[in-house]
Amino acid sequence: MKESRYLLDTDICIYFIKRHPASVAERIAALPDDAVSMSVIAYGELRRGVERSLHHEQNLAALNQMTEIINVKALPKTAGQIYGVIRTKLEKSGTPIGNNDLWIAAHALAEDLTLVTNNGREFKRIDGLRVENWAQ
Repeated sequence: MKESRYLLDTDICIYFIKRHPASVAERIAALPDDAVSMSVIAYGELRRGVERSLHHEQNLAALNQMTEIINVKALPKTAGQIYGVIRTKLEKSGTPIGNNDLWIAAHALAEDLTLVTNNGREFKRIDGLRVENWAQ
């Protein structure tokens, strides 16, 4: 059986960096190195947080340390195709989600990854997206 692979949402990456809740870091540590990654979109959100932070150097070091453990995945072309379809569908139904969240979801779908997030309510609107919450 194929090992499940996971894409971490930005909130889960923050929990990993802060080591709170501990369940997030424990779950990541229990998996093979190649089973967990983050989207370049989540990385961009985290980097923005670093740039806005009063503790720039400390937070940049923490982000760099995290990316030594968790791979940052580039967006495949198919994620763009999926993004367009999902965004149109959600807008037509009057239930849009945030732009970056939508890109992260499209990335997970394009690579057949389970999205790990503490924001399941938002992501559950996307058909076919597998979602888990490791923060509970």
